[in-house]
Amino acid sequence: MAKTYDFPSDLLAGQEELHQVRAELSALLKRLPWSVAPLDGFSDTNGWRKVERPASPGWTPDEQAEVEKLRQREHELAVFVTTHRFWTDVADPERVEARSSLKHAHEPREERTG
Repeated sequence: MAKTYDFPSDLLAGQEELHQVRAELSALLKRLPWSVAPLDGFSDTNGWRKVERPASPGWTPDEQAEVEKLRQREHELAVFVTTHRFWTDVADPERVEARSSLKHAHEPREERTG
């Protein structure tokens, strides 16, 4: 049975927001054109696998700003979570398990125990 940790509420909130920001950034990047700058499409059928890309209109300044905003927030949250004072009270051998536990703390209990 996995050990349970008494994570502080601000750490849990930071981890949850980090999950949300990463999901939002991932969804945004999937919607955007494949290239930030306008580029012609291409096709490479000579490699070990076929690669094709349609022409890319590039990202608008608003799209670039939104991606940058999300990336900046993701970085801030990652730093907050990984440098939180809570980790100083966790023994070195337990930190990996504790970190993994925090990453899944937002999941319903039946999903965590799998």
